[in-house]
Amino acid sequence: MTHRVILRMEIRPELAAEFERTWLEVARTIARRPANQGQTLVRDIVEPHVYHVLTDWASEAEFRAFELSEEHVENRRRLTPFRTGGDMTVSRVVHHLEPVAVAT
Repeated sequence: MTHRVILRMEIRPELAAEFERTWLEVARTIARRPANQGQTLVRDIVEPHVYHVLTDWASEAEFRAFELSEEHVENRRRLTPFRTGGDMTVSRVVHHLEPVAVAT
């Protein structure tokens, strides 16, 4: 069962481009972890200083193990200078629907 971690990150507006580059570097290292099932970074349209990170994990236990790792501490250290606030939610995906091709 997939577990989705949803981060809301408030970013200093003048550092947005640098934050996006740094996030991508960090995300590429996380993507090498076998339990990670993908990540997405989105930027809010109404509040452009707000980003959301959606990252999927094979299980909550594997996410929690990563969360306590030195790698995660280093990732947080790299991203902290860009942030002014935020929060995290850990959830379990109940249903996920793929797009359906419609014959024309």
